[in-house]
Amino acid sequence: MCTTKEKKEIGLQLYSVRDAMKEAPVETVKKVGEMGYTFVEAAGYADGKFYGMDPEAFKSLTEESGMKFISSHTGQALPDSASWDETMQWWDRCIDAHKRAGVKYIVQPSMDEVGYNSLDGLKRYCEYFNAVGEKCRENGILFGYHNHSGEFAELEGQVIYDFMLQNTDPDKVFFQIDLYWIKEGGKNPVDYFNNYPGRFLLWHVKDEKELGASGEMDFESSFALADKAGVDYIIVEVEKYNFDPLESVKKSLEFLQNADFVRNSYTE
Repeated sequence: MCTTKEKKEIGLQLYSVRDAMKEAPVETVKKVGEMGYTFVEAAGYADGKFYGMDPEAFKSLTEESGMKFISSHTGQALPDSASWDETMQWWDRCIDAHKRAGVKYIVQPSMDEVGYNSLDGLKRYCEYFNAVGEKCRENGILFGYHNHSGEFAELEGQVIYDFMLQNTDPDKVFFQIDLYWIKEGGKNPVDYFNNYPGRFLLWHVKDEKELGASGEMDFESSFALADKAGVDYIIVEVEKYNFDPLESVKKSLEFLQNADFVRNSYTE
């Protein structure tokens, strides 16, 4: 357990412990809280429930484990005109469930190939995200998009991620920047914080495996621009492991707890 004098506000993307969440979600959330994480980001919303639990039940579980339920990964691919209304109805149900759970941020974690094949398809995705973002905002929730490495490729002479930033409404769509995937895409997050200040409300702090294990991630330069980026919350994600996943996320938390460049909170 982390025993720093004042616990830092650090969350965990529960995809990091995805197998344990399938096998024993209640016990796993409790273990994450015992480590010293202060909130969670879900990756298990389906049919009005989170990891098979009603919204109120999952909210209670996180709170009983000493944490908050702040953010959630979910979404739908770009609908065509025939399926637009049905997709928007899905979003209505999704937003209602997230409101009941007290979630502040909904993040769509990916696009399908339509967003990568043409600027026209990408533009339609931006319009779709603006519509979803408006719907979320009307219900007191902020809507964002999470990158992988593919968003830093060029499409018809334009970098996909830049096009998305330029063609989504800052009042309706924020960006959850993944510090590992942007590096894998050949770009530097610092450039985006300087060029698009205030757009990056959530960060995925990620390495190839446990945080700090590769020795190749320059987290410090990003954290130096946290205020300019607009970050509210930082979130650990671990996808590959040198240890058991629960041990890996514990080591990753300890890395940030012990890092002088990480503040206790970014919402003060």
